[in-house]
Amino acid sequence: MTGTRIVDVCIVGAGPVGGTLACRLGEAGIRTAIIDRAALPPMEHPDFDGRAYAIASGPRRVLTEAGLWDRLPFRPGPILDIRVTDGKLGRPASKLFLHFDSRDVATADDPDASGGAFGWMVEARSLRVAINARLHELADVSVFAPAAARVERHEAGALVHIAGGPTLSCRLVVAAEGRASPLRREAGIPVTRLPYGQSGIVFAIAHERPHHGSALEHFLPAGPFAQLPLAANEAADHISAIVWTERDAMAAHVMAMDEDRFIREAARRLGDHLGAIRLLGRRWCYPLSAMIAHRYYDTRLVLAGDAAHGVHPIAGQGLNLGFRDISVLGDLVIGALGRGEDPGATDLLRRYQAERRPDNMLMLAATDALDRLFSNDFPPLRLARDLGIAAVDRIPPLKRLFMQQAMGALMA
Repeated sequence: MTGTRIVDVCIVGAGPVGGTLACRLGEAGIRTAIIDRAALPPMEHPDFDGRAYAIASGPRRVLTEAGLWDRLPFRPGPILDIRVTDGKLGRPASKLFLHFDSRDVATADDPDASGGAFGWMVEARSLRVAINARLHELADVSVFAPAAARVERHEAGALVHIAGGPTLSCRLVVAAEGRASPLRREAGIPVTRLPYGQSGIVFAIAHERPHHGSALEHFLPAGPFAQLPLAANEAADHISAIVWTERDAMAAHVMAMDEDRFIREAARRLGDHLGAIRLLGRRWCYPLSAMIAHRYYDTRLVLAGDAAHGVHPIAGQGLNLGFRDISVLGDLVIGALGRGEDPGATDLLRRYQAERRPDNMLMLAATDALDRLFSNDFPPLRLARDLGIAAVDRIPPLKRLFMQQAMGALMA
């Protein structure tokens, strides 16, 4: 179908950030179009493939407002405890460790988090199924996928020309296409990149003993090794997600191992507290780097999620930052249209940048510093790390502060 169709907002990129924003705007009755080069159904991966997201308390509310949380077909797994250790491969972990128990922190802003959970582990396929279903239920959301589009932006508005389809006339275009964002590049927005020379190996394991909602962050010289608790599914009763960071050359070597050797190497890093383990689904490997866009907007264009920033996964905050972006952006757009104002006005986009960019830059700096502090084996620095970990664990006010941050103290 050709011709011109009028919408308020056009989102380019139907991943978790773009798809959730479209659902949130559609729930609010905002005329929204979402475009992706890929077809949506194949993104669902009906069989468990080992990938999952850690969702903090604040971002969970975005999923609720978008009508997605209650539609997740697979139950999220709560993170109730976090144990942080420092070690060296082949040697016992330091006896000095940091233990966070979510039941020690009350967050009045979020009754579900009060004495409940630091966050939740959500299977990637579960979120994708919920997004796809909700996008097609919402009367105010038009989905174009797979589709290629060309965007023209002017002071008065934007035109999005869909190949073989209609032209969309809108007042705001949201770039949510990921770190390589073509729209960001076309707008001439520069970025700063920080390479790490590390890769993240992501997979899931079934294990003999229950995890009781406990997560482990074990710092090793090559990078952190994290075990994150998943809820039971059709694959196994006791399941955890693993994020294993290695130097690039070693990561390539690990990925080439046969399954038995791969699991033995994972078990060496994990320890034996979960009993025997086995691989579930596939192994995935991603190069790690950080990135920040120098500005988040241009004429009738705004960046969200990975198009605007990317951080080291050491704290598991990448997707949460994207959800915080669209929480702020969604509020601004819905508020502007409710007042009869322009959702693509420069003042509104400037407010979005002012609220989100400092938070994202702070997280980038914090995760970069953590990686540089822990991803080495310099003896004096390692001693200082261990003493710092022990001190935090033994000073209740400082420990409560760390726990409040882990529970998503930035609730907006």
